[in-house]
Amino acid sequence: MNAPRLLVLQPSQSDPLAKLGEWLVAEGVELHLVPLKDEPAPESLDGYQGVVCLGGEMGALDDLRHPWLADARRLLSNAVAQRVPTLAICLGAQLLAAATGGQVRKGPQGPEVGVLLVAKRDAAAGDPLFADLPFTPDVLQFHNDEVHLLPPGAEHLAASPKYPNQAFRVGSCAYGLQFHIETTPEIVLSWAAKDPESAACARAHHFDQDFLEEAHRDFEEVWRPFVGRFAQLVRGELLPAGCSGTQLPLV
Repeated sequence: MNAPRLLVLQPSQSDPLAKLGEWLVAEGVELHLVPLKDEPAPESLDGYQGVVCLGGEMGALDDLRHPWLADARRLLSNAVAQRVPTLAICLGAQLLAAATGGQVRKGPQGPEVGVLLVAKRDAAAGDPLFADLPFTPDVLQFHNDEVHLLPPGAEHLAASPKYPNQAFRVGSCAYGLQFHIETTPEIVLSWAAKDPESAACARAHHFDQDFLEEAHRDFEEVWRPFVGRFAQLVRGELLPAGCSGTQLPLV
């Protein structure tokens, strides 16, 4: 059986696949990375069994400066319509929301930055990816915009006190995470150096090397199994939300 092929949309070089890529490769998933600033997005999802959309410093609707954002939204909308397992992170989650009828805006409470907790919502208990997560997992936050309104019919899966729409599912298997799970300490430190104004919103010790290394060990303990479940979804070994009965592999 061939390895499932996953399309990775990368809006910015500042947010690479990093640990997420390592975890997916370890799960036997083949990755096709498309740096959207430098390479045209595919016309369709033919030949792909899953989609990942990463983050970036631009806004989800900043098409004048980044016209390829429209292609990313188109592919994410197609993924929902075709029930292709999708994992969209930070900007990716905002693009997913905007592509499927939600609303994105600049966060009125300012940047959300640092190693923080999110809390699962009731709907997470029945979700194939979220059910086994701790109730309040640690995540890495570094964003200025928010998903203000979820897409119609979306399942709300996790919240934070500052911005409630932290994780959601559109359709049966397209997931948006406002937070980051893919980072390394070095990536986070590079973001803080490039955007010191946003970084100043976090507690100062959140950018200490030792603190970040410990936090990322905690992230891996929680989120690597989550990514493993996403890989099972891509391989057709895990039933999407709302499905029952026997499912054949997708590849």
